Amino acid sequence: MAIVLEESPNGEVGKHMTCQKTDVPPAEELDIPALKAKYRAERDKRLRREGGEQYVRPTDDLSDNYAHDPFTPVAERDALNEEIDVAILGAGFSGILAGYQLHKQGVTNVRNIDHAGGFGGVWYWNRYPGVQCDNDSYCYMPLLEETGYMPSKKFADGWEIQAYCQKMAEDFDLADKALFHTLVESIVWDETIKRWHVKTNRGDDIKARFVIMAGGVMNMPKLPGIPGIHDYKGKMFHTSRWEHDYTGGSWKDPVLDKLADKRVAIVGTGATSVQAVPYIGKYAKQLYVLQRTPSNIDERPNPPTDPDWVASLKPGWQQERMANFHTGVQHMFAPGEEDQICDIWTELVRNLCKDLEAEGWPELTMEELMARREAMDFQVMERMRRRVDALVEDKETAEALKPWFRFMCKRPLSNNEYYPAFNRPNVKLIDVSPTQGVERMTEKGFVADGVEYEVDLMVFASGFEVTSDLKRRWGIDTVTGRGGESIYDHWENGPSTMHGVITDNFPGMFYMGYIQGATNSSTTEQFNRQAEHIAFMIGEAERRGAQTVAATKEGVEAYVQHCRENEVDMSEFQAECTPSYFNNEGEKNPKWALFKGYMAGWDAFRDMLADWRKLPDLPGVTFES
Repeated sequence: MAIVLEESPNGEVGKHMTCQKTDVPPAEELDIPALKAKYRAERDKRLRREGGEQYVRPTDDLSDNYAHDPFTPVAERDALNEEIDVAILGAGFSGILAGYQLHKQGVTNVRNIDHAGGFGGVWYWNRYPGVQCDNDSYCYMPLLEETGYMPSKKFADGWEIQAYCQKMAEDFDLADKALFHTLVESIVWDETIKRWHVKTNRGDDIKARFVIMAGGVMNMPKLPGIPGIHDYKGKMFHTSRWEHDYTGGSWKDPVLDKLADKRVAIVGTGATSVQAVPYIGKYAKQLYVLQRTPSNIDERPNPPTDPDWVASLKPGWQQERMANFHTGVQHMFAPGEEDQICDIWTELVRNLCKDLEAEGWPELTMEELMARREAMDFQVMERMRRRVDALVEDKETAEALKPWFRFMCKRPLSNNEYYPAFNRPNVKLIDVSPTQGVERMTEKGFVADGVEYEVDLMVFASGFEVTSDLKRRWGIDTVTGRGGESIYDHWENGPSTMHGVITDNFPGMFYMGYIQGATNSSTTEQFNRQAEHIAFMIGEAERRGAQTVAATKEGVEAYVQHCRENEVDMSEFQAECTPSYFNNEGEKNPKWALFKGYMAGWDAFRDMLADWRKLPDLPGVTFES
């Protein structure tokens, strides 16, 4: 048993969900010291000295495979030479939310600029078979109450999320202004006109008072740096550039019938691969799944949305649900507080709270509570490993698929078809952990453990540039502020900001993403609150009749010191984890660590920003005419 829901007769999730503790083995059954040793050994097998540098940007003859758009033809247009108020670089959720919040401030002369062919960001690019949201859609898809939209099911399909992005853009008057299939090549501050020159590969020179860097955290595909990758003569593509013309099927109908006579290899076993493998395995002549590190994968309850439940919702329900989700991932439910999410993300906290509830909520010291939490971590992960045994028939394959790491060392996943896919005779798991990745590629395929496997198609499910250096993630050669200073030099040792959204010497340039401050468990809620804060500053410049807003050096230094004083030291936990983007591929003290803990927490961080916005002098920034 994993998750128990009270269901309505038609199989939809009922208005009232009863979320029980999962059936984990008792802590007394586990040899936790031995498990810790096992976890360390499995981690050490996979650690690579180069950390994130083991992945490469697409270059040379590979670049066309990743810079081009296989989904939408490029429309010809004239180059633009214009002045606007705000250039929003990105048209995914970050860019759309920035536009929404700007409109709330009365700022409407804005453009979204994106190299994709439409709105959606990662949801535009990811069209691989089986693509779905892998956490609760009712939390993840933002502004549901504001748009009057409701996801069709708990884990929405990728095409539905992209369509929702398009709807948001139209609702917020962004759709007709966007520039697509447009790569930004340089952003240069012009002191004489107090504007940014945003120049693109389409010949545009857009002079913007403000620039918002809204590229999100998953905008640049990355490739594993496999020796011989240029030698391979067969077909290959990244999952974010899926070619349905080659595989058959479509985004909404992933019948990959053209793979019937094809031998396919997929590199990676993270969130993308877990969704795609069942479809490739169903249709391909042969599928090799190349795994360095297995994922922890629970079952996926994904019933359609119940209209009676929707009708019962009160105003403010989504903010309440997102707060509940955040509590269930990062904190503890209060006595009497029900887990509204009821899936793998909240399992550890839910189980621990159910145990404490059964014990009458005993008073525990912080050390005692953390010890209980750690024990539950091992219990949950043991349940995951036993799930593998129950679903995978071949014992050697099952053993290789077991996750040996702490619960949040990798992104928790859910899928009902992934493990059973390995029971197909045409699907073979190849463990490449002994060589810490694929050994090499040849003209005909790849080599693992000294054996060459010939394949017709190599699929790279290797993710995005999430934790690499800023220039590599942005892909913009020139970003210069006052005095010609490069942002890459300014942030040579990592980010230094005011409230995580603006820095000194770069007036009117704002940043979205995981930079400095608290993190929310719902990515889009985090981005929405950043957009709210940025839009307030831009709106305030308008209200004060200022040309731009700039962070002061003193304001930045004070805020950086505040972050240091409130930083939670996660290094010990992260050092124990198997390499993943959650722990920056095992690097120690990376400049661009993705998740830095903030001691006071998300609510305190959000309150701090709200309180600052009420101050008459808004310390730390200046408004310039």
